[in-house]
This record gives sequence, structure tokens and C-alpha cells, in this order.
Amino acid sequence: MPLPFELLATDLASAARRGRILCAHGPIETPAFMSVGTRASVTGLDLRDLTAVGTQVVLGNTYHLMLRPGVEQFERIGGIHNYMGYHGPVLTDSGGYQIFSLADDRTVNEKGARFRSYVDQRYHLLSPERSIAVQTAIGSDIMMVLDVCIDSRSNPSEIRAAMDRTHRWALRSLAARENPQQALFAIAQGGLNPAWRRESVEFLAQHPFDGFAVGGLAVGDTRTEREAVTGSTAELLPASHPRYLMGVGTPVDLLIAVGAGVDLFDCILPTHFAWQGTAFTSQGRVKIRRQSHAARDTPLDPACRCHTCQHYSRSYLHHLLKCGEPLGYRLLSLHNLTYYNDLMARARQAIENGTYARFAATTLEQIDGYEHNLRPELA
Repeated sequence: MPLPFELLATDLASAARRGRILCAHGPIETPAFMSVGTRASVTGLDLRDLTAVGTQVVLGNTYHLMLRPGVEQFERIGGIHNYMGYHGPVLTDSGGYQIFSLADDRTVNEKGARFRSYVDQRYHLLSPERSIAVQTAIGSDIMMVLDVCIDSRSNPSEIRAAMDRTHRWALRSLAARENPQQALFAIAQGGLNPAWRRESVEFLAQHPFDGFAVGGLAVGDTRTEREAVTGSTAELLPASHPRYLMGVGTPVDLLIAVGAGVDLFDCILPTHFAWQGTAFTSQGRVKIRRQSHAARDTPLDPACRCHTCQHYSRSYLHHLLKCGEPLGYRLLSLHNLTYYNDLMARARQAIENGTYARFAATTLEQIDGYEHNLRPELA
């Protein structure tokens, strides 16, 4: 049964679209940012926090969850929703990117990827079929096919071979799916080659996948290259299905990709940067560890509704981080995820109003200077 996807509105001056995905555990209002819950936990946050920051979807990591707590645990307790007590939609990746990151400790052939576990040092084979079996046990609403993710700077023959194998693995993943209530997304590859990206989309769109993702970006490419590939690939993907840009990225990346017609996003940046002491704000990034914040008794972002901005000052956050207090990282994570989710909520409203292009241009002007190091005073 196809994953229900409603197209509710489109922008007048861009390809941005407002939609709704109807998952087994509830709707996803799109465009949407997914909170990354690598090990069935969004770092430092509990279920009340996820509600407060506006989380619609949690993304689980198949590679890590397969190794710990393991498939048997999910089968015993009835899936990830019961395990973590979260009953909203969950998307699981396939493990492809994690296999890519193990360059010195894995081998890949047509069967799958063989690697050594960091938990117990035993070897595992992650095949398309095994990836689907693990995701089935996890019980995610949306599963991803196992793909071959390689650096965008790889030589053309390697990129072409990875794309072709991704196509073969996608069909094996599709054949391995057992539960029709769990949606399955395919992943378009092809590096930075527009012709190969088109070929990838055309091949995958022939088959009954529930959604399509743009993969293989933010792994060696520049921002300009990433934007070009995202835009050209998104317009090729079926308009009737959800579109997902994997592992990207900054608020700027999201705004531009929404304008290209992308519906779903994930990235570790909101929590990862929080644990480095960096906050995303309506005026750009703020590095709260810097001494310039030690006596600033103002919120991180006066325009933000989050618990952190409503109750704590920059000077207090600076103090917490300098002392290494875990509360500081948690408060920054709360803020960053609220910022990302509110940015997507504002984008949805702008699309409904038919004003997304203007909204994006205005917002980019406010925050994009920092991305190009033009406004160091904000740091």
C-alpha cells in the first residue's frame, strides 16, 4: 500500500511545496526537519523536550541499533516506539553512510558490506536484505534501502559503479520488505554528474517505492555543487511522492532545498553544534564559549520561543559551557532544535501564503552572511 502523501500548496515563485505524509504513527507536515536519534535517543533530550521543540519525526540509525541493543531486543519489546516511549513517526536509515565512514575497516561487494563491530569486535555482513530485516524489527514507519555512499570526489568509474550497485540493492531491498505498513524509500545516487542523477531517478521511479531520497551529498562536495545537484535532482523526482535530502544540513541548506521542492531533511548539526558550544539564531551562528558573551545578559535569540531563550542568558550559558556542565549542552540542543523546527514551520506557512521565495530571500539575507564569514561580529 503506497504511503499517503498529500500536496497541500505550492509556492508561486519557486518549487517549494507544502505537504502532509500520513505515517502509521501519525502525520508529518512538510517540509519537515527530522531530529536525529542515532541510538534511539536524541542526544541529551527526553520525550517532553521532543514535544517542546516541535519534533515531528525521529530518525534512528540502523547500523548503531543493529549492534546495540540489537535486533532481539526490538523483537522482544515490539519495536522502537515501545522501546523509547516515543509514539510519533520514526524513519530509519539503512546503514549505508556508516559503512562509508568505515573506510579502513570494511569490505564491500555485491553481497553487501562486511565490517567489524565496535561493540564486540565480531564481523557482520550488512546486505540489503539484512538491512531491511533489521529495520523491520526496529518497526520504523519509513525504511531506507541500503545504498552505496561514496565521496563526491571519487573517480567517475567508482561513482558509476556505486550508482549501479545502489540500483541493484534497491530492488533487493524492495523484494525483502515484509510489512506493507512500513514505507520504503529509494535513494538516488550519481555523484555530481547531472546525467547520472537523471538516470538514477528514472530507474528508481519505475518501481513501487513510497518515496525518494537524494543521497551522496555533503560528502566531499562544495555548497555550490550541493545546491546544483539538489535542485536538478529534486525537479526530476515524482511530484506524487515525498522527497528527502539526506544528511543536509545548515539552515541555509534547508531554505534553498525547500525552494527546490524537497520535503524532508535530517542532520546532526543542531545537537552536534550544541555540544561544541554553537547556537543557530535568527541572526546567524553564535559561539557561546567566546569571552564576549561572559557579560551579555540577553537571550541567545530574542525572537526565539524556546525554554532556553525564555529563561537563560548568554552569560549563564557561557558559564555552563566553560565549566563543562552538561546542562549547558542540553540547553543549547533545546534551542537549536527549536530553531530548526520553527524555521520549517515558518517555511510551511510561507508556502501556504504563496510567499516562500520572498520569505527565503529575507531569511537568507539575515543568516547567510555568517556562512560566508561576512559577519564575524555575530560569533
